[in-house]
Amino acid sequence: MLTTGNDLKEYLEGLVEKYEVLDFIPDDPVRFLHRYKRVEDVEIAGFIASIFAFGSRKVFLQKLEILFDLMDEGPYQYVINGDFKLDNFVYRFLKAQDVIGVFQVLHKLYLYDGGLKALFRKAIASGDLMQYVCDYFYRNAPQFVGKGFLFAIPNPKCKGAMKRMWMFLRWMVRKSVVDVGVWQDIMKPSQLKIPLDTHVARVSRELGLLKRSGNGWCAVEEVTSKLREFDPEDPIKYDFALFGYGIDNY
Repeated sequence: MLTTGNDLKEYLEGLVEKYEVLDFIPDDPVRFLHRYKRVEDVEIAGFIASIFAFGSRKVFLQKLEILFDLMDEGPYQYVINGDFKLDNFVYRFLKAQDVIGVFQVLHKLYLYDGGLKALFRKAIASGDLMQYVCDYFYRNAPQFVGKGFLFAIPNPKCKGAMKRMWMFLRWMVRKSVVDVGVWQDIMKPSQLKIPLDTHVARVSRELGLLKRSGNGWCAVEEVTSKLREFDPEDPIKYDFALFGYGIDNY
């Protein structure tokens, strides 16, 4: 049985080396970020892809393909144009009106408030990163949005794991063959938190990285703290290892 000592660190390092490779990209939502060169396209692609990253991976990747096909001029130009027609588009909790609501907030953000990078820079400086971002989207949401909008942009006051938002930040802040690292100047990899979902939580408990039973914010802090013991500068690289462990053992 592995412990949280050197044996586990070496084991996880091996899994990182195995899974943080180019072959990881095609079956992961990060693939949409790699389609673009312009930073604004990359960050919008990442934000939208992260919102849909729940449920069946096969299904949400198909839905994202449909959505990105509509952005034939690129996500940035699509957001700036402001002509959002999604007809009967739906993915589980997310209805067309909710997705359009997210795009309308992004439209305002890029036209008047500097874009996602400027928003997150201010959010980091505020000392309450996730709440600042959430409040901006809630404050500027159109009246027609439904409960799906609240799911797309979760409120940290609910003490959830904020998995999709931290995954987005992992893509933006870390620089590797997988993560694009276009926001390295506003945040350090050491400041990131683990994108915790039920799969990562289960694996973390099996490896002794997580003791508590819940999968909320306290669990995120616990797992992240353990991973920082292995690599204080880049603890979230082990997200690949936890993913890989699940692939190898389930």
